[in-house]
Amino acid sequence: MTTGAPDGDPVALRSPAMCRFFGGVMTRQMRGGFRAVRVLKPGLPTLPPDRPLIVYANHPSWWDPAFFIVLAVHLLGDRESYGVMEAEALERYGFMKRIGLFGIDPAQRTGAVRFLRVGAHVLSDPRRMLWVTAQGEFTDPRTRPVALRSGLAHLMGRVPNAVAVPLAVEYPFWSEKRAEALCAFGPPIEAGGTTEGMQAALTDALCGTMDRLRDAAMGRDPIAFDRLAVGRRGTGGVYGLWSRARAIASGRRYDGDHLQDPTGR
Repeated sequence: MTTGAPDGDPVALRSPAMCRFFGGVMTRQMRGGFRAVRVLKPGLPTLPPDRPLIVYANHPSWWDPAFFIVLAVHLLGDRESYGVMEAEALERYGFMKRIGLFGIDPAQRTGAVRFLRVGAHVLSDPRRMLWVTAQGEFTDPRTRPVALRSGLAHLMGRVPNAVAVPLAVEYPFWSEKRAEALCAFGPPIEAGGTTEGMQAALTDALCGTMDRLRDAAMGRDPIAFDRLAVGRRGTGGVYGLWSRARAIASGRRYDGDHLQDPTGR
């Protein structure tokens, strides 16, 4: 493993105060954009506290980084979170360097080298974790076979004490105006074996987790999920005003949902 801090060291640049601030901002953003944020039961698996963590996910939407921040704040707040972003975009939004993001150029070999060097540096402390969109580009969550870039498998080889956790995410519409933000965690994966074997294990685990989330999403049963955050309710507009007026006229309590959410308000 390469020693020494890399250029643009995300550990040195990261501000805990900025991370807390943007954790709150992203939680509000997702509450405003979705009906609810839900985690498929049984939720986050048991993780060793004395080993660095990599959460690697599929990449269906622009919302994915915001979802990661919300999950980090609400479920993994005892760890320092870091993530990867295209270098060009990161330069446009330089403040994101203060919340643990570091840039790479995925089209260049130097980007892969930087990912491995900075990733290994981040994971040199067991209190830290790295979030990775392992598909590398936007991909529909139902696309099969699942294809992951090989950088993650190589990184696991460089940091053999790291634990990788697959994370499936998708954003389906159920019965309400706004979509659901859904996720599912898979079982932890240990490093070991060849890079090719590690690549296959990571791919199979993420695919299995995505299939489990797909089935739950198609079932549309909120009871199958723990609700992490509740979003905006109701349809709004003329239809919402009409529904509210009807409830008042009939003496009923107004409920903006088409179908009641049994997990609560």
